Amino acid sequence: MPRFRLCHHHTPDECAAAMASWRVFASPLRGQSATASCAHGGHHVWFDVEAPDREAALSLLPGFVAHRTEVVRVAELDLP
Repeated sequence: MPRFRLCHHHTPDECAAAMASWRVFASPLRGQSATASCAHGGHHVWFDVEAPDREAALSLLPGFVAHRTEVVRVAELDLP
């Protein structure tokens, strides 16, 4: 199954709304951990997901979050 990194960004003023949008959205990502920089002023959140395609990956996020998210297909890379 393809893997994607969902790279979300919001402004400091939108932080509370981004978090609140999860409360009314059913997603398998709810209750899981994500990597975020909000506590350090960056207001970026990264999600690593498996999905059949970019649209399916983005559909795992609430609309408020999805509209501010870049979808990047990723794979493991063995470094020399």
